[in-house]
Amino acid sequence: MLKIEADKIIKKQTLSASGGLNPRILESFRKADCNMNPKIIFPKRYCLYLICLGILLCVFTAQSSGGEETFLSEEFHNLDNWEPFYFPEIKSHSTYTIIDGDILKTESRASASALIYKTQFNVYDYPMLEWRWKVENIYLKGDAKKKSGDDYPIRLYVMFKYDPAKAGILKKLKYETAKALYGQYPPHSTLNYIWANKSRSEKILTNSYADEAKMIQVEQSTQKLNRWLVEQANIVEDYSRAFGEEPPAVASLAILNDSDNTGERSISYLDYIKIYRKGRTP
Repeated sequence: MLKIEADKIIKKQTLSASGGLNPRILESFRKADCNMNPKIIFPKRYCLYLICLGILLCVFTAQSSGGEETFLSEEFHNLDNWEPFYFPEIKSHSTYTIIDGDILKTESRASASALIYKTQFNVYDYPMLEWRWKVENIYLKGDAKKKSGDDYPIRLYVMFKYDPAKAGILKKLKYETAKALYGQYPPHSTLNYIWANKSRSEKILTNSYADEAKMIQVEQSTQKLNRWLVEQANIVEDYSRAFGEEPPAVASLAILNDSDNTGERSISYLDYIKIYRKGRTP
């Protein structure tokens, strides 16, 4: 059964490949200051999912560079490829602005809103996710195991599209009911790459609102605050570890800084996001 409450499904639910340093990473050293200190009632995440699932799957030619093929190489010179999403029941919105020409600043003050990338992608064609981020502070009341603490200073959402052709009878009934109510299917499942507020031994947690959402703790607590960090993930492998099965093929990407549960404030930054596949060896 989908364990998602009416006001929670949406909100809570990647630069170099191997073979040498990417010039973008070299540039990152210049910028870095390393010495600085879905129940059938679906939560508010559902609205975000509807937007993502409503985006047409665009056809474009992958860029090839340095032995890899790239779906997305977002350097945040602007936000032309992203759409803002505002949760109807949350009146205070997080802000996403470009600073210093090519850095995305995210700020939340007892608020929530998201940015959604306009184009879906196939995770089997492009399984690699990489990004560079920095967080100024975490939430003192943030706790990934509690609904009241389900806020993060930054997260990357990978949301997987539901395919009715592959669903069992009971799941198909639930999703058809949801579609009749909301006009779109909710997502099949999600991976959340998070900067966790508390340190825990588990790498992967189940979201406190939805079993279909898994939280991957990329960084935790305060140890690495105010430092630029490059992170890498294999979406397909992470999904298999989190759910014990292979993921649906089509996915959407979103960025979220939220603090509506904790009522606190945070600032974080993204330098770039990249989705790609590694080149085949001869």
